[in-house]
Amino acid sequence: MIKAIQPVIDGVFKIFETVMVICIALMLVMVFGNVMLRIFFNTGIDLSEEIPRFAFVWMTFIGAIVGMRKHAHLGVDVITQLLPLAGKKFCWGISQFIMAVCCGYIVYGTWLQHGILEGNASPVAQISMIWVFGVSYLTGTFIGIMCLFNLYRLFTGQVEESELSDVMEEGMSEIDELSAQSTK
Repeated sequence: MIKAIQPVIDGVFKIFETVMVICIALMLVMVFGNVMLRIFFNTGIDLSEEIPRFAFVWMTFIGAIVGMRKHAHLGVDVITQLLPLAGKKFCWGISQFIMAVCCGYIVYGTWLQHGILEGNASPVAQISMIWVFGVSYLTGTFIGIMCLFNLYRLFTGQVEESELSDVMEEGMSEIDELSAQSTK
């Protein structure tokens, strides 16, 4: 079943990555443009104070979802590497469960604040703050689903031992190689 919807999942994550690129481009253009306007014309754009901040919030929350899928979040595996396979599976399962519970609280907390956020508008753009902080609905839901799916895979024996450490070894070795080359 997962193989059937994999193209849809990949498409959703491409959209997330595109939103992140748009957010960083928006931040760059608005902040740089406002600095240039202030330096050369002694003026500025009021929206360039709020919109980049809102784009940063979205980029961060969407980036957490993409990072979860790519196993790019920081992790410490010093102790779990010393455990036998069953211990590694147990610790990984506990961490996935705790993350799923936290995601539930993120969504629930956003739902509790929904009315307040919806009623408040940003000072300059007059955007309802639910459009800014409502992204936590998306983040909590997607990461929570990924954690629950990981738990399902763990209980059905579909998790390989290499997945039990969410530390990204490949990226770190590339960073180590680059730093070694730069010191030569």
